[in-house]
Amino acid sequence: MVSPPQHAVPRRRTEETGAAAAISLGPAPTAGLVRSCAAAAGEGRKSREWASYWRADGMPLEAMYASFLRHRYHRHSHETYSFGVTEHGAQTFTCRGAGHTSAAGMVMAFNPDEVHDGHAAHELGFTYRIVHIGQDLIADVLQDMAGRPVGLPLFAAPVLGSPVLAERLRRLHTALQHGAGPLERDELLSSTVAALVHLAARRPPGPPAALRAPAVTRLAARARELIHDRHAEPISADDLAAWTGSSRYAVYRAFRAAYGLAPSEYQRQLRLRAARRLLARGHPAARVAVEAGFTDQAHLTRWFTRSYGVTPTQYRLARPV
Repeated sequence: MVSPPQHAVPRRRTEETGAAAAISLGPAPTAGLVRSCAAAAGEGRKSREWASYWRADGMPLEAMYASFLRHRYHRHSHETYSFGVTEHGAQTFTCRGAGHTSAAGMVMAFNPDEVHDGHAAHELGFTYRIVHIGQDLIADVLQDMAGRPVGLPLFAAPVLGSPVLAERLRRLHTALQHGAGPLERDELLSSTVAALVHLAARRPPGPPAALRAPAVTRLAARARELIHDRHAEPISADDLAAWTGSSRYAVYRAFRAAYGLAPSEYQRQLRLRAARRLLARGHPAARVAVEAGFTDQAHLTRWFTRSYGVTPTQYRLARPV
């Protein structure tokens, strides 16, 4: 149920991003992710059979967004942990010798090598999002949180009725789908894994005691230096950890405590401020997007409008008062 459809067709690679471009039945292609799309017999979305797939470059992290009516998954398993959220309809599957159904809003959790199948539970089919996370990546996140090596979690129930987990998975999936930067991706991945393990798994021991306030302030200020110096460049959680000599989890907690924003949010604010300055000087939005560190003009426009209520071009053309 969680594998990409067998008829998915890889497309040509773009010169600009290195991502796979496709004639899409799902959301738009994403920079930094390899994508494949499929349709059933060329019938398009009306067939209720479509799928889009993303694969992160350089790390065991993949995602799929799909809608199925007639497609049936044969029994299979994955090397990864696989977490899905059903958005519409319902799907039924067998796993661990029993039948299960995931209706809209429910979460599915599969351990590595766990055999399962899957198909629509009724005539309306189902639409769902799913994220596959490698075991090494799960272990790395949990070790970073605990400050020491910990065991891998085991998810006892294949179906979970948890709105909190459903929302966390949607946010992570949407970030992958729309090409979030490495820092935002790392933060969402860590928070999603933490929530899954805390709420649904037999989990290893939790993180160490909270840092003392002075240490938190110093750590956050150190991370802030790097973000200011490289605000227009891609920065990962590992970059911040190496720069501060601390763990990614500790940096994230300290930064949120000191500045009220996640490091990725703070970086985006710096980029928006830089964009305002460049636009005020009359530079075109496409050039500003690149110089300020956004993926492209559409990425700049989306965040600029959300933050300031006008588009970058409207701001650039505004008459001085």
